[in-house]
Amino acid sequence: MTSGHVFIATSLDGFIARPDGALDWLPQGGAEDYGYADFIARMDGIVMGRASYETVRGFGDWPYELPVIVLSHTLPPGPVEGTTAEVLSAPPEQVMAELASRGWERAYVDGGAVIRDFLAAGLIEEIVLTRVPVLLGAGLPLFGALDGDLTLTHEATRSWPSGLVQSRYHVPEPRGILPEMQGS
Repeated sequence: MTSGHVFIATSLDGFIARPDGALDWLPQGGAEDYGYADFIARMDGIVMGRASYETVRGFGDWPYELPVIVLSHTLPPGPVEGTTAEVLSAPPEQVMAELASRGWERAYVDGGAVIRDFLAAGLIEEIVLTRVPVLLGAGLPLFGALDGDLTLTHEATRSWPSGLVQSRYHVPEPRGILPEMQGS
């Protein structure tokens, strides 16, 4: 089965976007990629939700060379012209089985709801979480209510002069222990 890997930033109070989905609080430009190039080089492709896809489309030119799977129940299924994206509508286990049949070993899983669903299904192996030193007070949370504790294994932490702090965690077995998060 293809393993899921998360690389995401949150505000210090745990939000991935403002209530309206805006990302204007994230650091802009600069010479540092905060480890993204090394992370993405290990991935065979990207799985994201419709909201993340629409945000990326709003940036202008399509930024990904890797294949991208967009999970949506509202967009028409199939390839998206002018991109490396394909729209699928399937549960996480079925998506990962399909990706495994295509030869994917590692998938970058992106988007709050998608991350929660894949975590609930036990399909996330690694979480790289970068905390941006800003408090938003409200917004779209990365995580939601859990059915029980999920203790992660800390692997490394690094920081940058800008104040960003990034930690890498391994999600241990057993997987699939968070049923209340599914369908978020």
